[in-house]
This record gives sequence, structure tokens and C-alpha cells, in this order.
Amino acid sequence: MSADPEKLLEIFRTMVTIRQFETMAGAYFAAGRIPGFIHLSIGQEGSSTGVCSCLRPDDYVATTHRGHGHMIAKGADLKRMTAELFGKSTGYCKGKGGSMHIADFAIGILGANGVVAGGLPLITGAGLSIKLRKTDQAAVVFFGDGAANRGPVHEAMNMAAIWKLPVIFVIENNQWASTTPQSSSCAFGDLCRRAAAYGMPGVAADGNDVLAVRDVTLEAVARARAGDGPTLIENKTYRIRGHFEGDPQKYRTTEEVLGWQGDKDPIARFERTLAAERLLTPQRAQAIRDEIDAELQAAVAFAQDSPFPDPEAALEDL
Repeated sequence: MSADPEKLLEIFRTMVTIRQFETMAGAYFAAGRIPGFIHLSIGQEGSSTGVCSCLRPDDYVATTHRGHGHMIAKGADLKRMTAELFGKSTGYCKGKGGSMHIADFAIGILGANGVVAGGLPLITGAGLSIKLRKTDQAAVVFFGDGAANRGPVHEAMNMAAIWKLPVIFVIENNQWASTTPQSSSCAFGDLCRRAAAYGMPGVAADGNDVLAVRDVTLEAVARARAGDGPTLIENKTYRIRGHFEGDPQKYRTTEEVLGWQGDKDPIARFERTLAAERLLTPQRAQAIRDEIDAELQAAVAFAQDSPFPDPEAALEDL
């Protein structure tokens, strides 16, 4: 496997943290404790963790409205994330951005984005910044199969290819663009094939196999750091929850969801792999889950005890 045992266990822990954070967020949203909308990434942990496991703290990441997992995988603080979801002043955006606008420049997270495909022009600018400053950073942007059909995607990929920018474009193909299946919005199967039009490598990976995602990302990161230009990665995955919390999901069947929830679940698959390699016992796996649960309880307590922003601060930081 493409990592030492300590790194592999760190990857498992990150995936479980994302799953438990998203589950917690969904529960508090349903209870009316989280305002606005939230979009959960349960089922997509292999993609976010596999990609971010290849990055350094100074590498850049731009994400989407479904970005909690990417931010956790990049090292975001659980307390500040939870406080932001609760709309509290101790959150990443002082409680005024919410789920879709969390950012932390200190660890390279340029931000979640409520605009579909909004992160691609931003990450292309970050890639140009890297080239002008002559550093060996990499810049990653996550977007969905629905966003892949928007104009800014093609403009950004064309520009990154022309200038050979160190950008990694990651399509998280979770099969559904809101309520539209990929088969109804794309004339062919693999979205990564579009990379050929821009003269960059394009590769598809099983997005629910964290090690497969890691392998293709390591190659793309090495290419970026060497100055060889951008790469397009398509991680084929599936979102178990609806497009947004509260989504009635009339566009898909329960059987389809359960089919992805079973043997294809990325965390269960990786846990079986680690067990087969004798790197993880059921007892240790449960201990990790218990530790994360305690961290999340502390994050919720921090958020609940934090004040809401003052009304007078509404226009600050704009």
C-alpha cells in the first residue's frame, strides 16, 4: 500500500471523523439547531480523504457547498467548524457564513463556495500565484458532476493548461447533480475524458477506494510540483444522503441507495483492508470512533456555549 501503517491509520481516522461530523451535523439540523441549509458528504469520505492525504499544509484547496469533508481532511478545526454551522461568533466566519462559506487560509483552505463551480476560477488564480512565486505548492479544487457542465469549469481548465499551472481538478462524481442523473446531463460515461481537449492527463478512480484515490492523486501532485501542469481526476462515488438535508429524494430509489451503502461503503471497505493487513482490530477501530465522538461532543459544547454575533457586526469583514 502507498503509505506506512501510521499514515494508513491516520487516513482511517480522518474518514471516520468526517462521517461522524456529518452525522452529528445532520442530527442537529433536523433538531432545528443549525440555521440555513447543509449539504452532507456521507458516502464520499474516500474521495476527500484520499486526495487531501497527499497534500501539505501550505497546499491550497477550494471546495463546494458539500465541503465539510474536504475541510476536515485538510485539517480544519472541528470546534470552529461546528460553531460556524451553529451561527456563532467563534466560528470560522464569525457565524455569518455558515456551512457553505467556511475558510481557513492558515491551512490552505481557500473556502467552501455556494456558487456551483465557483471554486475553479479561484483555484486557477491560486495556481497562477504559485507559478509567479516559484514555489512547489499544489492547488486542488473539488467540484461535482453537475458543476462539470458549467462554463467556468472549461474556462479554468483551459487557462490552467495553457499556463501549465499546478492545479488538480477533482470531479466528485456522486451520480446525482441535485436531482439529475449523470446519464441525463453528459453524452458519455467518463467525465475525465474531457481532459484530452485541454492537453492534460485525465484519470478516473474508484472514489470509494481511498487508496485508489490516493494513488492517482500522488501522481497528480508530483506532476504539479514538478511544473508539468494540471491534471483532471474523476472520483466515482455516491452521496448517501439527499442533495440537501430534508431532500425528499423522489428522484432515486431506496434500493439504489442501499446498494451503495453496503459493500461499497468507503469506510467499511478500508476497515476490512486494514484488518486483513493486521493493522486494525475491531477494538482499536471502536476506540478511534469513541475518541472522535468525544472530540465532537466537545465541539458541540463549544458551539452551544459561544455567543451569536452582535447585530452591529453584520457588515464587518465584507
